[in-house]
Amino acid sequence: MNIRVGFGFDVHQLVEGRELWMGGIRLEHEKGLLGHSDADVLIHAICDALLGAANMRDIGYHFPDTAGEFKNVDSKILLRKTVALIATKGYRVGNIDATVCAERPKLNPHIPLMQQTLAEVMEIDPDCVSIKATTTEKLGFTGRQEGISAYATVLIEK
Repeated sequence: MNIRVGFGFDVHQLVEGRELWMGGIRLEHEKGLLGHSDADVLIHAICDALLGAANMRDIGYHFPDTAGEFKNVDSKILLRKTVALIATKGYRVGNIDATVCAERPKLNPHIPLMQQTLAEVMEIDPDCVSIKATTTEKLGFTGRQEGISAYATVLIEK
């Protein structure tokens, strides 16, 4: 068996007038994340980690923010396409370990639904999708609630 690990990171600015999408689900919040797509930082970090593990560059290379077809796209579509891309090299998702950094909204109540949603998109067991939430103790752009960031580590198998 051939296994590889990958690491991904993403950050988006919080702004008024946008919906907040995280882990493939819509969260109630007064602000949303600014981006070309739905700006789901968790999914974007996972996509980057998967692509990196397969040595297939990054999310911006495959889904550029200059392409009209990805304007306001649901990031679950990008994740599904990413899983298909790594499959062209014979890889499948082993497991995901991700962390979201946000002061608000509180994410812990939503994590089980995020795990289920992402597992369905990637066609893996929800137990293979670990999502953690943390704050930056009111420090930096995250602490000032100017943005949200996410980190993901993945294992892929051939």
